[in-house]
Amino acid sequence: MATLADIGLAAAINILSAFAFLLAFAFLRLQPINDRVYFPKWYLKGVRSSPSRSGNIVQKFVNLDWRSYLRFLNWMPEALKMPEPELIEHAGLDSAVYLRIYLIGLKIFIPITVLALAILVPVNWTNDTLATSKVVYSDIDKLSISNIPKGSNRFWAHIVMAYVFTFWTCYVLLKEYEIVESMRLHFIATERRRPDQFTVLVRNIPPDPDESTSELVEHFFLVNHPDHYLTHQVVYNANNLAKLVKKKKQMQNWLDYYQLKYNRNPSKRPTCKTGFLGLWGSTVDAIEFYISEIEKLSKEEEIEREKVRKDPKSVVPAAFVSFRTRWGAAVCAQTQQTRNPTQWLTDWAPEPRDVYWQNLAIPFVYLTIRRLIVIVALFFLTFFYVIPIAFVQSLANIEGIEKAAPFLKKLIEKHVIKSFIQGFLPGIALKIFLILLPTILMFMSKFEGYTSLSSLERKSAGKYYIFLFVNVFLCSIITGTALQQLDVFIHQSPNQIPKTIGASILMKATFFITFIMVDGWAGIAGEVLRLKPLIIFHLKNFFLVKTEKDREEAMDPGSIGFDSSEPQIQLYFLLGLAYAVVTPFLLPFIIIFFGLAYVVFRHQIINVYNQEYESAAAFWPSVHGRIITALIISQLVLLGLLSTKNAAQSTPVLLALPILTIWFHLYCKNRYEPAFVKYPLQEAMMKDTLERAREPNLDLKAYLSNAYIHPVFKGGEEDDDFSIADEQEYEQVLVPTKRQSRKNTPVPSKYNGSSSPSLPDVAQEP
Repeated sequence: MATLADIGLAAAINILSAFAFLLAFAFLRLQPINDRVYFPKWYLKGVRSSPSRSGNIVQKFVNLDWRSYLRFLNWMPEALKMPEPELIEHAGLDSAVYLRIYLIGLKIFIPITVLALAILVPVNWTNDTLATSKVVYSDIDKLSISNIPKGSNRFWAHIVMAYVFTFWTCYVLLKEYEIVESMRLHFIATERRRPDQFTVLVRNIPPDPDESTSELVEHFFLVNHPDHYLTHQVVYNANNLAKLVKKKKQMQNWLDYYQLKYNRNPSKRPTCKTGFLGLWGSTVDAIEFYISEIEKLSKEEEIEREKVRKDPKSVVPAAFVSFRTRWGAAVCAQTQQTRNPTQWLTDWAPEPRDVYWQNLAIPFVYLTIRRLIVIVALFFLTFFYVIPIAFVQSLANIEGIEKAAPFLKKLIEKHVIKSFIQGFLPGIALKIFLILLPTILMFMSKFEGYTSLSSLERKSAGKYYIFLFVNVFLCSIITGTALQQLDVFIHQSPNQIPKTIGASILMKATFFITFIMVDGWAGIAGEVLRLKPLIIFHLKNFFLVKTEKDREEAMDPGSIGFDSSEPQIQLYFLLGLAYAVVTPFLLPFIIIFFGLAYVVFRHQIINVYNQEYESAAAFWPSVHGRIITALIISQLVLLGLLSTKNAAQSTPVLLALPILTIWFHLYCKNRYEPAFVKYPLQEAMMKDTLERAREPNLDLKAYLSNAYIHPVFKGGEEDDDFSIADEQEYEQVLVPTKRQSRKNTPVPSKYNGSSSPSLPDVAQEP
């Protein structure tokens, strides 16, 4: 059992590790050769140039200004200087609101920690229950609720604090929801014109025997949205073409590499092997080989492009439909289009860079089946992934190591080694086994068929949170293997589950403290160092880069990684709230994490990360909901724990807490969440009116015509083949259609200048 000395040693190790990472970062960021690694955001914005261009040869690689090393920690206050409005302008609302999650942690836990240490710790410490018992305990246990005798009236202090902590947490969440909602609405109202403001994604378009998908979409929206429909872009299944384009680009990179190698040494032609990864096969001239491969891929690409253009089966029953106004798009996106609620499904289109094109080709009817498969797969992954985790954690303690390797008993019984194992090893073992998990969960979300990067990250974050809750929280505090735990939960009544968790949670406080220090202290400090991007950049810069454009492509600014980082933050909320009443000693470690992470990620967002998309903080309801979930879990844990302490009279009092918390969540959901899933028509009309006044001659159709073309068709001569034809004035009374079953359709609006060039068979007025 870990003691305060063990925790102290682990804290010292992690503090030294964090300090070493921060010191290494402070030194490396000052070197000109690393400037593109630690400040790529400014290069992408075009406001920073490489300092290695000037000075002598040494100064191009090493910073010789000794005075700059005296200010090596200046990056911390500099990261806090940028005001939030400027941060939103610089990095987007998603990044600014993401940082507010860390601020919420500080707002919630700093007052809670002060109250818990001032009230609950003395209440717990001034007992001798553990001292007079025969159980093995540590000094940390004397600071927890386990040091209070069964049936004691002192439990009322914990009950009162549970109410105080709940009300304070709900108050902070309410204020933050108001602030973020206001930020989102203001951001949308003041945001520059974007294609997604005028566009909806239409899916499950029914087939028509007389009209193509493009003609059918045009006809449907000319009829049902005559005053506002502007143009559309059907979706093509270009996944095979995208693979060819990607492969051709890789071949081109290798060709550039070998040509550069040949230019450096013209006396020797470079060679390569034609086998897998160039490890075996016949040896050939590298330049000639890759030129021939590129020519072959170019022919395949052209054939595939023609196939996509001419084959009707390449057209997916989905389309991006654009409107003349934001108001028209909002009405279409938020209403049902036909009697059949499963056809002509409309939703807001993601912004063009947020579209995940591969999933648009998945037939809509398959999505339900795919999501059912993922639910089953997630269930088994959650309960069986814990087996290797439990095995490693069983070895990462004194008893487990002595049992597996008895000859090491004398060595590990030494004080320093024992403290290291108990205070450091379990946390790092768990951290290692969680590294690959976000990649697996993102693959599962892609398989489900979500059509935007933002929705993929939000769904992956939800899966990751479920996994962390079950495997890191529940399975860490309950002994036994995964199957035993599953069997226990299945065969015991629901009201016994809180008792089981409550009885076990106190024993795992020291484990979670070590995990927080490894993951939340040293891990966050390692984040700012960016060791992996640093190594990859210099390898690319040495072997592949020959032009300034190549150097820009070698930069890897990365992004926040919402799918993995946000659930990890939520784990800290869960641990902090669950242990706030029962073991307050854990809370200071939580505060250090939130404070350090806020500074580090603020620096990264300002100088490094280049967010792939902008969702205007659409993830906030999920953040709020998971904190509420953590709060309810903490209340149930306390309820179960007190039921094992012969404090049954407290049960009715504590039962009110989850009920009040759920009521609060429903209130926030009804009051604030609509702003995150709908676009107010009043706001849309105001913005449209202002735009018409400021830009009366705006050619909106030209702005939108190619916005939602698949990236593999952009930047070449093929763009025109996949765009809607130029707008023309039609004098026909009826909307043209090829349908033989229905020639008469409503008259289009006199304000609608949209044409139907793809529908030449114009119905004549009877």
